[in-house]
Amino acid sequence: MTTDLVARFQKRLVRGATIDIDFIQSTTGFSVTALIGPSGCGKTTMLRCLAGLTTPDEGAIQFCDQTWFSSQTKTNLSPQQRDIGFLFQNYALFPHLTVEDNIGFGLRQKTDVARRFRVTEIVKLFDLTGLEQRFPRQLSGGQQQRVALGRALARRPRLLLLDEPLSALDAMLREQLRVELRQMLGEFQTPVILVTHDRVEAISLADRVAVMDAGKIEQIGSIQDVFSRPSNAKLARLVGVETVVAGEIEKIDDGLATVRVGPASLLAVAPPTPTPMVYVCIKGEDVSLSKDFNDTTTVRNQLPAIIKSLTPEGPLIRVVVDCGFDLTALITRPSNEDLKLNVGTRVTAMIKAPAIHLISRTI
Repeated sequence: MTTDLVARFQKRLVRGATIDIDFIQSTTGFSVTALIGPSGCGKTTMLRCLAGLTTPDEGAIQFCDQTWFSSQTKTNLSPQQRDIGFLFQNYALFPHLTVEDNIGFGLRQKTDVARRFRVTEIVKLFDLTGLEQRFPRQLSGGQQQRVALGRALARRPRLLLLDEPLSALDAMLREQLRVELRQMLGEFQTPVILVTHDRVEAISLADRVAVMDAGKIEQIGSIQDVFSRPSNAKLARLVGVETVVAGEIEKIDDGLATVRVGPASLLAVAPPTPTPMVYVCIKGEDVSLSKDFNDTTTVRNQLPAIIKSLTPEGPLIRVVVDCGFDLTALITRPSNEDLKLNVGTRVTAMIKAPAIHLISRTI
């Protein structure tokens, strides 16, 4: 008997693509797995198949000791039989029902007393006190999101599926609710699978991440492993690694590889099975900029560079420099003001050797 959610199935889409899923998640205690990937790669289709809203063509979905779907035995449980909670991208609140009636909608089989007690509990937990008699149109985006999440969790489902839960909100509210959402989910100790296209959202909410591309899960692991050590160059770009360039290992000494990238030379931690030809992957937050060469720092890579562009991105500035190859740094606005950076400014780009991830490549 398994204690996991095991999903191995295929779904053929009308446009000719096939979603081919091989996925396992523990169902013990609270955990959040984020599904990320480009638009159209199959994230929402996978979620809908798990929920029972879309039927796979082949394969099986097993939750602990219960078979949810099996093409072999012709089993296909309904969403109600699977006992899942599903939060739709647009929340799908009933416009003619009040907040308390929306939350209590899935509790109709309980007694009136039990239903009222549970709705009151959810209202308090999701900070909706005083809004019980309002209709969805009378709520802010953040309030609608909390009502929809409360409705999904009111039944205490065995599994919670979230489809882009923050995408309907403006940027400022999304940032505020990321932390709140993680805290609210943790109250229920329910395993969660979350679809998102937002890298920051995945990092803020999830314990592990599954990267999908062209209908398949290409890499799955902890946030640190996937975002810092993507398995190939395409996935590196998908998870938001700002600099992915071709390089060549010239030598390896004491576990450090000397890598030639154009006219520049970098020191990086050698991969477990090094090959001469590599992709050099560097995250923007791992690049710092200075006006001068620093001979007192332990940073092994200090590259003379010229600023090519500066692009504001919220509280950060995306700085692209030419150091023999294009390198992207993400710095704060105060750092940019202190350094007085402009296009054409000469700087030193600094990168620690462990921050450089090398991926084997073919010529």
